Amino acid sequence: MAMLTIRNLDESVKTMLRVQAAQHGWAMEEEVRRILTQATQGQLPELKLGSRIHERFKSIGGLDLPARQKTRPAPTF
Repeated sequence: MAMLTIRNLDESVKTMLRVQAAQHGWAMEEEVRRILTQATQGQLPELKLGSRIHERFKSIGGLDLPARQKTRPAPTF
């Protein structure tokens, strides 16, 4: 299993975690494990830029572009 260190955590947050853990009857580490597991369950993988743009504008509808015309020949210098 991986190990995680959290620095600069407010003392009040640590105290609340300890209190919550005691109320549930387990160690503070177990309380944090459960909180992190619950917070990350059901998370979808991050969409890439093109997919995010598509999701944002799909309700507007698509745009039909005309067929591409033949390109001109490359210039010779």
